[in-house]
Amino acid sequence: MSDDETTQGSEDEQTSGKKSKKGLAIGLVGALLLGGGAFYATYAGLVGSKPSPETVGEETPDVQELPAVSFVDLDPLVVSLGPNTSNRHLRFRASLEVEPTYEEDVVKLKPRVVDILNSYLRAVDTAMLEDPQALVKLRAQMLRRIQLVTGEGRVRNLLILEFVLN
Repeated sequence: MSDDETTQGSEDEQTSGKKSKKGLAIGLVGALLLGGGAFYATYAGLVGSKPSPETVGEETPDVQELPAVSFVDLDPLVVSLGPNTSNRHLRFRASLEVEPTYEEDVVKLKPRVVDILNSYLRAVDTAMLEDPQALVKLRAQMLRRIQLVTGEGRVRNLLILEFVLN
């Protein structure tokens, strides 16, 4: 190989290297400009947001009415768990979701409801009480017992407000 051929090859490499760096720089600047423009458009609310009701003409979304509901708070229960467990007591507090027309009936039956809950919670195995996933099953069992005492259709749900083992 002659010296002319080697110098020509190195010149081609230098010019091609400059072209690729120039294209990379142009691409990088373009990406930054597009990214900045997209950020501004999103930040200013021009893209990706729904128009507010004030700007459209006072259109309000349809909101469904809540069903009529009443709540009956139950007295807190403290259940002793026995000497062979790591936890000594269960503190339980709940509220009943009741049909408003039957609220007075359920209030009259509160002592029976508390008795049923107290009896059930004393009979439950302590291992089940300590399992966090068992709370759903416990709630269903307690709700069914409450519905048997109060009568079908009076109590919709049992809301557990406090379930503390100590």
